[in-house]
Amino acid sequence: MEIGKLSTARLENTVLSKISHHRKDILVNSGVGEDSAVVDFGEEVLAISSDPITGAGQQAGYLAVHVACNDLAAAGASPIGVQVVLLLPPDSTDDMIGDLMTEINETACSLGIEVLGGHTEVLSEVSKTIIVVTAIGRADRDKFVATGGAQPGDKILLTKGVGLEGAFILAGDHPDYLSKEGVSPEALKEALGYQEELSVLPEGLLAADHGVNSLHDITEGGLYGALQEVCSASGCGFHLKPVSEIVRPAVAEICSRLDLNPLALISSGSMLITLPEADKLQQELSREGIESYQVGEIVEERVSLIQANGDLQPLEWDGEDELWKFLEKI
Repeated sequence: MEIGKLSTARLENTVLSKISHHRKDILVNSGVGEDSAVVDFGEEVLAISSDPITGAGQQAGYLAVHVACNDLAAAGASPIGVQVVLLLPPDSTDDMIGDLMTEINETACSLGIEVLGGHTEVLSEVSKTIIVVTAIGRADRDKFVATGGAQPGDKILLTKGVGLEGAFILAGDHPDYLSKEGVSPEALKEALGYQEELSVLPEGLLAADHGVNSLHDITEGGLYGALQEVCSASGCGFHLKPVSEIVRPAVAEICSRLDLNPLALISSGSMLITLPEADKLQQELSREGIESYQVGEIVEERVSLIQANGDLQPLEWDGEDELWKFLEKI
């Protein structure tokens, strides 16, 4: 089986189709593209999401907390705490575990949330630490947002740019390899600086207050994967237009040297937003120092099209994140 997330078809056939009971107080339940469940608690809702960190080495604890909380931001919810599962290889030491938990706790503190508990276990079957974080948050009942709310005619808005997380992981975990491939010291330094931009809580909560049709944080599969998940959840399609500004110089240089597509590179730190009219929200984001770009439009027909040379062409993508392609190759 291919490494990475299950394809949409396989996920639906082997996982989602086996879930048969749905409660009335679950406002957003399990589905393709829906990273957070939303539970009705009257005037407020509870949002809950789980995510693993498997493709990163350094600062994996930092990433784990942010990635899980980003899913809550994509539901318009403010995080209140995380539960952490650590599955550790036999060569782990007390110092290694302590350092990892310190990193997780410091990241949680920076977001004003609590580490609520979890589970820690050493397993002979595990060769590399696996971190699974479940984040819990809350939102006003009239302000939560579902991934599957995109509507035909919506503008597609992207914050910050693509590939930030992927470039950060590559620069942090494989600097010698990247240097050997011709990536400049300046690009490596810029990519490491993306660490400070990997949270989408500010734009997620601002967009939810503004009133948008859908939100989705861009993780594995990058922009291509996020668009397909949004449209699968919403029962619609998209037209994507080329916007060169969404690929920052360091991302462009790293991807060029490694022969990777930045639009299919894991991209925590970027939020995908759909709404009927984007200009006003872009102005609000800009006032908060958050860059945003209109990159396309949601359409009624369930097609995935990109604009190339002035013409719309089918999106040709095998569904695999570019980070996994790199890790399989080295």
